[in-house]
Amino acid sequence: MSDEHPSTDPWDSIEDLYEWLDANRPVDGQAGLLLRILKLSEEVGEVAEAVIGATGQNPRKGTTHTWDDVRSELCDVAVTALMALRTLTPDAREVFTEHLAKVSRRAGITPRP
Repeated sequence: MSDEHPSTDPWDSIEDLYEWLDANRPVDGQAGLLLRILKLSEEVGEVAEAVIGATGQNPRKGTTHTWDDVRSELCDVAVTALMALRTLTPDAREVFTEHLAKVSRRAGITPRP
């Protein structure tokens, strides 16, 4: 990872984070893979907590979060999902790009020039 010249390509950051996580993971093998995927559930729960907090839906706690908190938590979900995908395959960028193209086609969206 290079802190001197950060890349503007998010996939470079995903690769750097993947390498950092792999070097510092406490659990290897199948269990480590499953735990990395399960991390998504934790992050989605934090989105739910932030939405409940931003809307003040818990009368005991009131408004505890902002919509900026929700956006931040959604970004954490996206990063965690991409990290899980990268853990499953070194071709995460290609897998994601192909999948996004399929979803776009199903929605009737044509690629931009």
